[in-house]
Amino acid sequence: MVRGGYAPRVLLLVTDERCIAHSAGAKHPERPDRLVAALDGVGRAGIDDALQWQVPRRATFEELARVHDAELLASIRAIDSAGGGRVDPDTAMNEASLEAALLAAGSVLTAVEELSAGKSEGAYCVVRPPGHHATASRSMGFCLFNSVAVAAAHLADQGERVAIVDIDAHHGNGTQDIFYTDPRVLYASIHQSPLYPGTGAAAELGEGDAIGTNINVPVPPGATGDIARSAIDDVIGPAIERFAPTWVFISAGYDGHRADPITELGYSSADMADLVGAIAALGSDGRIVTVLEGGYDLDAIRDSSAAVAARLVGVQHRPEAPTSGGPGLEAVASARRLHQPYR
Repeated sequence: MVRGGYAPRVLLLVTDERCIAHSAGAKHPERPDRLVAALDGVGRAGIDDALQWQVPRRATFEELARVHDAELLASIRAIDSAGGGRVDPDTAMNEASLEAALLAAGSVLTAVEELSAGKSEGAYCVVRPPGHHATASRSMGFCLFNSVAVAAAHLADQGERVAIVDIDAHHGNGTQDIFYTDPRVLYASIHQSPLYPGTGAAAELGEGDAIGTNINVPVPPGATGDIARSAIDDVIGPAIERFAPTWVFISAGYDGHRADPITELGYSSADMADLVGAIAALGSDGRIVTVLEGGYDLDAIRDSSAAVAARLVGVQHRPEAPTSGGPGLEAVASARRLHQPYR
């Protein structure tokens, strides 16, 4: 039951248990239990009456080819044909990985199709593997295909204007790479720096007609939720309002949580919900798609997923308090100064 007597929005929950079968290795941080924890979190949010469950379709290779080179697609298919193998030092496949990656990319396309038909008021894609590190030519950083980019390119080809906001602790170098010269898509990221993959400097603004549509707010280790919210309010929000997107995608990585084992940010699950809520408020009603990216502490994933899912239907569920007082205000101010000419 929905808590508090709210009349919530309807949330399309796009997920598939076949994504659990993908494995990059027994001790790999991007493990199947991540998906189980995220779904458990949705169950704990108390919003069952507001959920519309949807099994995704697979993305086609023609759809993937909108953003990925033929050589990348051929390489992933060859590894799949061999029963699995290593893609790069951090990324590996088993016999179920290609299926999971096609469903992950297809989940965002499915969400777009369902929302376009008016069947829901927003979507949350709980799938794996993540996608935001996959570039046009390279699968990397636990990612095979760039799921959000595939759907964004599909919409841009239909004349839509798409904003992508990435709150994963790691910079989404793949998404930036794919749209760096494309003025139809705005990409914005708040991420820890220094941290893998080493991209995402504030001065990376886009190129050509797309200059000003690539926004990076790199924040230092220990940055708290109030810093990330300031990045939304002072830098990313004004840019999105000026860009006037018809669709907004949120790459919701939960590895900014202070408990995450491979990052050093200081967010809580309440901060994740506040960030997603602030971004969603900037978008076109009914055309907001939130997609699971990273996050490697299972309790943090569970709590963050619960808080985010609740926020997406207009319900407050806070397993812990928001955070504040960390470093990073100067990083936000620097990004604001860099983007001032494009206001």
